[in-house]
Amino acid sequence: MEDDGRLIVAVVDDDEAVRDSLRFLLETAGFDVDTFASACQFLAASISHPCICLLVDQHMPNLTGLDLLRRLRESGQMPRVALMTGSPSEELTRQALELGVVAVLEKPLAEASLFGFVGRFGD
Repeated sequence: MEDDGRLIVAVVDDDEAVRDSLRFLLETAGFDVDTFASACQFLAASISHPCICLLVDQHMPNLTGLDLLRRLRESGQMPRVALMTGSPSEELTRQALELGVVAVLEKPLAEASLFGFVGRFGD
């Protein structure tokens, strides 16, 4: 989705260094980035522009990435999502795909994987 020319990628990760790194990489590539320190913060936010996609960490306190995706799906708001995890497994990937995740990206993220996902939605 594009709104007044802005391409917004939302990043949800409890690790500030990860959020800052992703913001830097994505902004350097021409995207606008909204970052959130938790799934609860993302759910409570009023995003003024629609995001083209969502990068969400699996392992966060209170609500995991999958928990966030379940809530988004229940509310009928399922953006294009990549689930990020430092400990991928077949079971996690299966659950993520069942919830409509487009990609499961292993941390630390390779730039090629990141832009392979985000770049699909930038046009």
